[in-house]
Amino acid sequence: MKTAAEWDRQVGLIRKQVSGSELPSVTKIASKKRDPFKVLVSTIISLRTKDEVTSAASERLFAKADSPKTLLGLSEKKIAELIYPAGFYRQKAGQLKKCAAIIEHQHGGKVPRSQQELLALPGVGLKTANLTLNLGFGIDAICVDTHVHRISNRLGWVRAKSPDETEAALSAVLPLKYWIEINSLLVSFGKSVCTPVSPFCSQCMLGEECPRRGVTRNR
Repeated sequence: MKTAAEWDRQVGLIRKQVSGSELPSVTKIASKKRDPFKVLVSTIISLRTKDEVTSAASERLFAKADSPKTLLGLSEKKIAELIYPAGFYRQKAGQLKKCAAIIEHQHGGKVPRSQQELLALPGVGLKTANLTLNLGFGIDAICVDTHVHRISNRLGWVRAKSPDETEAALSAVLPLKYWIEINSLLVSFGKSVCTPVSPFCSQCMLGEECPRRGVTRNR
């Protein structure tokens, strides 16, 4: 098990490596103003969607509706038009409309701030719930997407077969102070250095110490 100093060093090196990189789309949206509803909506849009598409789709939607009440005023067809070409945009339009209705009618127009209540919303899984908690409310929660899952296992931080298993394993070892930050760091790191196929190990500040689990080819 890593010591606190070892965690500080490794996370610090990753932070240094991605310094100056563009923020992930949802992080960028959250950085303008902490708004749980916008974080929730943009995270749902982001699933299986490229970052640049997520940013543009979210901004188009928020220009027309930036609250559960105003989103309810849009038809599913209009929501779908606004978030196109996000992946599964028609399905997401329905989910967003249903989420808005539940939030408006069951939670007084406020996004719930518990993981259990968030997971009860249509289209919301553990990743979306935790990102809403940490970026929307500032509540410590680890958001594990494909980048966090891949890199955490490559680096030997955890041994897990799925993102949900990685979330549980990371929660047991990662210092609490990194829970909110780790998603943005590893998403940027995963796009620029620790890529899914043939990562740039020669450029990685952790290259010499990384066990490279699952890596068959690198640059």
